[in-house]
Amino acid sequence: MPELPDITIYIEALESRVVGQTLERIRIPKPFLLRSVDPPLSAANDKSVIGVRRMGKRIVIALEDELFLVIHLMIAGRLRWVPAGGKVPGKIGLAAFDFSNGTLILTEAGSKRRASLWLVRGEDSLRQFERGGVEVLDADLEQFTEPLLRENHTLKRSLTDPRLFSGIGNAYSDEILHRAGLSPVKHTSRLSDDEIARLFEATRHVLLEWTERLRHESKGKFPTGVTAFREEMAVHGKFGKPCPVCGTPVQRIRYAANETNYCPRCQTEGRLLADRALSRLLREDWPRSIDEMTWN
Repeated sequence: MPELPDITIYIEALESRVVGQTLERIRIPKPFLLRSVDPPLSAANDKSVIGVRRMGKRIVIALEDELFLVIHLMIAGRLRWVPAGGKVPGKIGLAAFDFSNGTLILTEAGSKRRASLWLVRGEDSLRQFERGGVEVLDADLEQFTEPLLRENHTLKRSLTDPRLFSGIGNAYSDEILHRAGLSPVKHTSRLSDDEIARLFEATRHVLLEWTERLRHESKGKFPTGVTAFREEMAVHGKFGKPCPVCGTPVQRIRYAANETNYCPRCQTEGRLLADRALSRLLREDWPRSIDEMTWN
């Protein structure tokens, strides 16, 4: 799922292309994409674009007459910028937004259709999409600490909870926790002041570094390589590969459709976290430490 750095780069690319332009029409070959009925989608036709902003992991395109298009890419949704009137791809194409200077194409790979589009009128209607999470890049340590300690959850769950923190998902939470040297399953109630400060700094640094990295990659062009798996990442999507800090093979925990990646030496003092499915299968043969796994 595109997260804060990815959405930020999308928004910057859109701002330079559509603000001040006219949205001539919206083409939707897959009707399930549209989740709102009032105002009708046709109300957006021939409206000028006033601005583009991020709301959590959503992209909001503000139009005149207090209209707002809200796009949620979910896991596999992606955006493309093509010449005006561009064709919507048959299999993965969900929508085309025809502007006076080009067309924005919304696609979604895979068989599950989760991406969504809303058209709402007024700031009050737009607030239904606010989840309440703190914008970490605008927060100080105290503002970061309050939601972190509000409920007692694992660090992985807390960082990815949009009610607590805005724009952080599975990929960047793995990178943040590795940078901070903290276990993804450590509970927030057990954090020391030093660990909270490390987590705060790691969160800011990782999000800022990746935003700048993605900005440099796009070089003013519309971003085309948005993905949750990047070769330069330290642990996310790197199961079995060496940790860039200590060389230990990266490990993982699988739960439902989610996977958490971590370094057992840098983050868990050598302890292997139990993978629910595999540890149940192996029972007493499940290794308790990375050294045990190496010896076997």
